[in-house]
Amino acid sequence: MPTIPTKIKDRKLPRLYRLLKFFTFAPNKAKVVIYPQNFEEKIKFTRIREHLKAHCASTLGIERVDAMQFTSRHDEMTGWLLQTHEMLVLMTTADGFPTMVFVDIREALKKIRIEGLYLEEKDLFDLRRSLASIRDLVRFLSSQDEVCYPSLRALAAQVTIYPGIIDRIDQILNKFGKIKDNATPELAAIRRDIQEKMAGINRRMMAILKQAKQDGLVEADASISIREGRAVIPVPSPNKRKLGGIIHDESATGKTTFIEPAEIVETNNQLRELEYAERREIIRILTAISNDIRPYLDDLFYSYEFLGWIDFIMAKAKFAQQTGSTLPALGTTPDMTWDRAVHPLLLLQFQQTEHTVVPLDIELKADERILLISGPNAGGKSVCLQTVGLLQYMLQCGMLVPMRETSRMGFVEHIFIDMGDEQSIENDLSTYSSHLTNMKHFLRHSNGRTLVLIDEFGTGTEPMLGGAIAESVLAQLNRQGVYGVITTHYTNLKHYAAQTPGIINGAMMFDTHAIQPLFKLEMGQPGSSFAFEIARKIGLPESILTESKEKIGQDHIDFDKHLREIVRDKRYWEQKRESIRINEKRLEEVLARYQGELAKVKQERKTILDQAKTQAANLLNTANKQIENTIREIRETQADKERTRLLRQQLDEVKEKVEQSAHDRDDTVERKIRQIQEREKRKQEKATKPQHPPREAKAAPEREPVTNAPLQKGDSVKLPGQEIPGEILEIQGNTATVAFGNLKTSVKINKLTRISKSNYKKEVRQAQESFSSELSERIRNKKLNFKADIDVRGMRADEALQAVMSHIDDAIICETSSLKILHGKGDGILRKMIRDYLASVKEVRSCRDEHVQFGGSGITIVEFV
Repeated sequence: MPTIPTKIKDRKLPRLYRLLKFFTFAPNKAKVVIYPQNFEEKIKFTRIREHLKAHCASTLGIERVDAMQFTSRHDEMTGWLLQTHEMLVLMTTADGFPTMVFVDIREALKKIRIEGLYLEEKDLFDLRRSLASIRDLVRFLSSQDEVCYPSLRALAAQVTIYPGIIDRIDQILNKFGKIKDNATPELAAIRRDIQEKMAGINRRMMAILKQAKQDGLVEADASISIREGRAVIPVPSPNKRKLGGIIHDESATGKTTFIEPAEIVETNNQLRELEYAERREIIRILTAISNDIRPYLDDLFYSYEFLGWIDFIMAKAKFAQQTGSTLPALGTTPDMTWDRAVHPLLLLQFQQTEHTVVPLDIELKADERILLISGPNAGGKSVCLQTVGLLQYMLQCGMLVPMRETSRMGFVEHIFIDMGDEQSIENDLSTYSSHLTNMKHFLRHSNGRTLVLIDEFGTGTEPMLGGAIAESVLAQLNRQGVYGVITTHYTNLKHYAAQTPGIINGAMMFDTHAIQPLFKLEMGQPGSSFAFEIARKIGLPESILTESKEKIGQDHIDFDKHLREIVRDKRYWEQKRESIRINEKRLEEVLARYQGELAKVKQERKTILDQAKTQAANLLNTANKQIENTIREIRETQADKERTRLLRQQLDEVKEKVEQSAHDRDDTVERKIRQIQEREKRKQEKATKPQHPPREAKAAPEREPVTNAPLQKGDSVKLPGQEIPGEILEIQGNTATVAFGNLKTSVKINKLTRISKSNYKKEVRQAQESFSSELSERIRNKKLNFKADIDVRGMRADEALQAVMSHIDDAIICETSSLKILHGKGDGILRKMIRDYLASVKEVRSCRDEHVQFGGSGITIVEFV
């Protein structure tokens, strides 16, 4: 938030002066150089002002937008940004944000500085509403967390609310902004008399109208009207002499005359006098309350400055919300690291269409301060340059910027721009002269806290000479430590940037297959102008292009060719590195999952062993108690031999039962431990190297005795050489229809062997388990050996399509997320057939061309659901 100068704390200064100075956008003491004069036009900041004004709710905020300007004071910029950021958070997340009424009545307040003048009812009502809004907002901000909203709380702490003025206004105005009847006893008496007079006039007028209807002087549907504040009766013009009174008006056709009956004229006059008295009393009330307000005018003016400031901050917050702007990290040096920054005006323009803005990633630091951007015409170089200037200017005007919060914005004292044609007939300046004039200004005033933006550096004169001068100017700017973004087509500047510390090349990417720009900035490498490719696309004769290549020389052509190859190779290795990173991450996740499952198995093993020991101890205790009871019973009863034999027999039975239970428990524990050990072994083998232990031979199922009765419908049978048993559905002569699973077939009866129902169920279950195990094993082997990419070049169309169909089926079974189909470009027939087939597969989410640097439309990338 803006800091309060020491002088403001001097109570000898008028309060209005002290507090207005707090909010004024007066030029600060620091040196601010924005060059040239039409800088805001060049970076389109004037259109940003227009958008902000559209978000303002009153002239109070619009004045602040007009006064907004660039600051070179870091604390001032930080204060403005924090206010806007906190307001954005409050507007989007906080509950109970008050409804604001932004009304500018400063002119009315200025009027009542003169004794005897007063505020009208409307102005007084607007004053009450705006003061209530200020009061509610101050209380709301004061109630917020000081840690989260320090700037807005500090701003609200400077404002005084006036509950006394609000209460005073509420005493005389109702909720509709009109003077209350009971504002004063005199006004109450006057209005009571007015009501009585009006009631009397209405009764008398109704009686006169009724009598006139009976006498046929007026129409049957006639009613009382008001003309010039007087109650009148509409009378047909031929009868106007028959009803005595004063004529006040006549209809447009002249067929109706509006007459005030003579007998109520005096009563109407008395009513008019009461209305005059009412107006005098209202003026007296308004004058009295205006006199009460007059001593607080200076403070009220400050309150309206605060209200305008809030309107301005809210407009900036709404614009930030509209453009997705954020508050990035703020530095005190010009170093900047921008992540997915966009041009806000392009963003707003494209929101109405299906187009998207390509974000800008850019980094300028101490050892790479100047970015030299090259690339094709209409490739986005100037937009990139303009984006840098606009966002930096917006930030130092106190506006949030459209980029990710992870970005870091720099801070500069000077911004210079050379963009467009500044030729002038009046000043005898050509295009190149105007550029040189700008360069002279840049060299004279630049330093290490300057941001220089130059478009088409060195153009406007003979290329060799212009390139040499541009290289020298660039060298001097680099020695002066400036930060900057410069666009150019000159090869000598690209070579100089590659060899000079402090300068870094940048390239605007280009689709060589489609011959169109990608509007994406790549730092660290120069870009090609793609002049021959663009000329070829436009349709320039090939003979001219060949002759041009001969004139320019093979070295220059090879330089552009090498640039394109570098770009392609860089993209390829970046993709490879990303693929390796993803696979390593997946391996780490699998390893962590296996380790977690192994720990879980160990815990289960320990739990089972503990339970087994506990149950064994319980069984042993039970047996011991039974033995003790038997011995005690023998002793106590002195039992005979028969009784002792029976007791011994019972004891042996208990012993056998305990031994059997212990043996069963030992078998159970051993079996579970063996299962856990086998499972743990499989997990370890799977985590290290997949191995496939041989399956154990299946034991032949024991057959229950089978009768020799003839086979019948519903019997379970088995066919030699067939593992899955079947069930007879129908018998016709010596042939039976048998269902083996989902397969029905006819078989000779003498080839079938009856099996029992229990064996039938057992063998069906074993066959299903075997099939499931074999299927799982096959799928696992397929996953281990599956390769995502397929090359169908050189195949006939039907062979290629069949291969793709089979490969897609395998990919779905292996749960592959994506794959590549290399089919080549050619005439595009094979590509279309494959794409048509992929569109019919519901498991395929999308298919698209590979990046132009790695094959473009010759490769189809398939992504699965």
